[in-house]
Amino acid sequence: MDARVSPVPVNPAMAAGFLRLGIDPDEAEGLFRRATTIDTLGPFAPMVTVAREFLDTQLNEYERFIDRLFFPTNYDLPTPPVSAASRLFALPPDDAVDRVSCLPDTLLGNIVSRLPIKDAARTAALSRRWNGVWRSAPLVLADADLLPVTSAVSSVLAAHPGPFRCVHLTSIRMAEFHGLLTSWLQLLADKGIQELVLVNNRYPLDLALPATFLGMATLTRLYLGLWRFPCTAGHPRSTCFPNLRELELCNVLAESRDLDFILDRSPVLETLSVKGNLFKLRLRLVSQSLLCVKFFSSFIEEIFVVDAPRLEQLIHSEVWAPDGNRTKIKIGHAPKLNWLGYLDPENHVLDVGNTIIKAGTRVSPSTIVPSVTFLAMEVRFGVRNDAKMIPSFLRCFPNVEKLYIRCGKTDQSAGKLNPKFWHESGIIECIRSRINMLVFRDFHGGRSELAFLKFFFENALVLKEVVVMLAAGFTSMEEVHSKVASLESIKWASEASLVLMTWCSDPRGGCIRSFKRGSNFSVRDPFDNC
Repeated sequence: MDARVSPVPVNPAMAAGFLRLGIDPDEAEGLFRRATTIDTLGPFAPMVTVAREFLDTQLNEYERFIDRLFFPTNYDLPTPPVSAASRLFALPPDDAVDRVSCLPDTLLGNIVSRLPIKDAARTAALSRRWNGVWRSAPLVLADADLLPVTSAVSSVLAAHPGPFRCVHLTSIRMAEFHGLLTSWLQLLADKGIQELVLVNNRYPLDLALPATFLGMATLTRLYLGLWRFPCTAGHPRSTCFPNLRELELCNVLAESRDLDFILDRSPVLETLSVKGNLFKLRLRLVSQSLLCVKFFSSFIEEIFVVDAPRLEQLIHSEVWAPDGNRTKIKIGHAPKLNWLGYLDPENHVLDVGNTIIKAGTRVSPSTIVPSVTFLAMEVRFGVRNDAKMIPSFLRCFPNVEKLYIRCGKTDQSAGKLNPKFWHESGIIECIRSRINMLVFRDFHGGRSELAFLKFFFENALVLKEVVVMLAAGFTSMEEVHSKVASLESIKWASEASLVLMTWCSDPRGGCIRSFKRGSNFSVRDPFDNC
């Protein structure tokens, strides 16, 4: 095998994308050429090889891929709970009495903890009343507010006795200060920290995260970006996160055993989010506390909900899907599972009650999940095998009340679906008696899409609200109306309203026009931007 992957040059479209990110295209090309060599990428190399094959056929996705791979934190970073614009005035301009300094110590500490770190430290100079407040207040430390960064962070961590309410370390090239980072994490573990946002600033992509963070017993929220997860083998049972409630991993090199370790050692963890992991994972969800699990990754082989009695939301969405890569979603014990998405016939295999759900699978008590009321799907209606899976999927969730369907992209039709298919598919219980809202996104007006919608509207007895969001490419409202005219001539089973939404240059963000019964409404897709 060649020791290197030949780099892909930065074309004008990519250069424009880098400019939008505030990055010089010439520098970006050098970074990308460096990043697309096996000796630099290390364990990322197989992923890039697959990615390049994918990009060769779908260059229009290139910029999106680069954004997510190398700059995901530009979009996903949690916002620090302080504002650089915050200012503290102990004496109001028109008042001769210093009322702020008369507040109890607890309130003063709360005020100081909401200030940028530089201003928080300066409060000690206001008066003797304020002298000890800074040292006793749980602080928020964001390195983006400090210059020079490393020395300032070291000074603050050394001077303040803790605890720290929130620490954001996102602006430092961690590879140059790895030893210093280890000591910082040890100080935070010793002094107490509630929320930690720790991002390796770009390169190298497989920099090992110091294992020191595994001893942060006071953590309640943890966000990690662009790291290699430390080896968890051999750590004693006493190593745990007894207070961790939220964990988000963004482009972290982690193995299945690492996530098993975290779940096993986090007895109150409620939210788990994995974005862009680049190792193939087989995930077993065993947790008495998890409420929400979100995966945005193309390298997950299986998500098996083994025992999660409190789990309410399970969301998996592909960043992009290499050919042949399918994720198995296996639902075991999850009696409170309420939200499920995006089920995709092309990229998902659904297993309920140890039964693989296929087109034509007969429903039985062991193959239904009665708790799900919000269901999201992505379907390529122009692909016959995709469309034929819809009835089977829907029969697994007989109590769905809100159905969200996103029409997937397809280059060409892959087999024509028999026009009689929907009427021959029989009764689908959730369509007939449960679904009261349908959101149909990226509507192209194709024959297969219209056939499904006709079947749906003719059988949905309790349907109240419908939103059809148009895909790009329509040139006029007359064209739109010609596509949906057939939906107005059918006999609807309910008195639902049909709303068509198009995105345009309107300053309000969109144009909405109702074509049925004159009722307009707006709705936010709960799975959008999850």
